[in-house]
Amino acid sequence: MSQFIKIYEDKPSEAAIAKVVKVLKDGGLVIYPTDTVYGLGCDINNTKALERIAKIKGVKLEKANFSFVCHDLSNISDYVKQLDTPTFKLLKKALPGAYTFILPGSQNLPKEFKKKTTVGIRVPDNNIALEIVRQLGNPIVSTSIHDEDDVIEYTTDPELIFEKWQNRVDVVIDGGYGDNQPSTIIDFSNGFPVVLREGKGSLDIL
Repeated sequence: MSQFIKIYEDKPSEAAIAKVVKVLKDGGLVIYPTDTVYGLGCDINNTKALERIAKIKGVKLEKANFSFVCHDLSNISDYVKQLDTPTFKLLKKALPGAYTFILPGSQNLPKEFKKKTTVGIRVPDNNIALEIVRQLGNPIVSTSIHDEDDVIEYTTDPELIFEKWQNRVDVVIDGGYGDNQPSTIIDFSNGFPVVLREGKGSLDIL
């Protein structure tokens, strides 16, 4: 049975975060709030959990376009080829924030993603998400949860999310109402910015 855990973004409870981190380390799936829409995530180092998310999304794991949610820019270099100074400065200015940056992947990508040449990096401006990743000690692999109702696109009410997802995930975090606008996706894989999706993050940073 899935757990429904209330966590306050302005002061996330260490004990509640530790409970979520334990679930992730044990291979569980967690739905959590970000600065945009609610995300579905798992530990980047757990193959079984990665396969579960891919199955839910109906994609092959090696072809899936999942984001890596990091605590800050310090562990990005583990997964991304060395960035030039202007790109790094722009990321530093924009993050944490409502952006997904597509960057050239390094040789250190987890084995499940070795065939991928690029990786999507997120550092959301949300204390719950950032604390989970910080306590976990490595990124979580994440994807947005879509609503089956095309008009809504994203569910924002955590109680409704729990109702719908409780049989498929291990924890749903109630971090308050989510946004229904996704992150802005900017592709830097060729060394210059290409906006793939304009979302909540302002394009003024470019």
